[in-house]
Amino acid sequence: MNVLVVGGSGGIGLALVEHYLATNTANVFATYRTNKPALNHPKLVWYKVNVTVESDIEELAKLLPKLSLLVNAVGMLHDGEHNPEKSVKEFDSNFFNKNIVINVTPSLLLASYFAEHLKSKTTSHFVTVSAKIGSIEDNRLGGWVSYRSSKAALNMAMKTISIEWRFKLANTCVLVFHPGTTDTELSKRFQRNVPEGKLFTAEYVADCLSRIIRDTSASDTGKFYSYDGSILPW
Repeated sequence: MNVLVVGGSGGIGLALVEHYLATNTANVFATYRTNKPALNHPKLVWYKVNVTVESDIEELAKLLPKLSLLVNAVGMLHDGEHNPEKSVKEFDSNFFNKNIVINVTPSLLLASYFAEHLKSKTTSHFVTVSAKIGSIEDNRLGGWVSYRSSKAALNMAMKTISIEWRFKLANTCVLVFHPGTTDTELSKRFQRNVPEGKLFTAEYVADCLSRIIRDTSASDTGKFYSYDGSILPW
């Protein structure tokens, strides 16, 4: 089993790398952008990749073998200058565009360059970590317009890919995954109001996702899963 974790240096990504290494049945390939994680293992290979740059994705695809699983765990919620907007009056076009570039573009590039890697006679998976906040139907609070919009766009992209691949990659299951609020750097400044028991470790989230992957097949393609296995509305 060959697994690629894109964003393997992040909280959820690194937990996924560790999870699949622990099975001792997977060869794991993982990407990082700037600082290579200290984790080493005979079945782990790290690649330095900027997943927003098409040529980086293209080069990575040339280096890797066929895959049973590709997980994109890359995402942004804030940067050094901006937090998610409380009001549309705080909208900044540069911050919006940055959300799109980081939260949407990588999954499209990965789908473009790794389609053949996922083509298989048995079930393979292409999974992107998204967020429930990208659900249009579930939006009852407003705010966070750049992040919401980028995740909604990501969800639409993945849904579109799943429909196309039903014909071209009939055994590939395309899934979108909501991890809940995970105790990572991404969420640190927003954890104060998280209900008790709803702040999850990255290890717990990785286990939840791995169970969903284990229990799904190509017939489930195009679904939006929550960490608890429930299906979320688009």
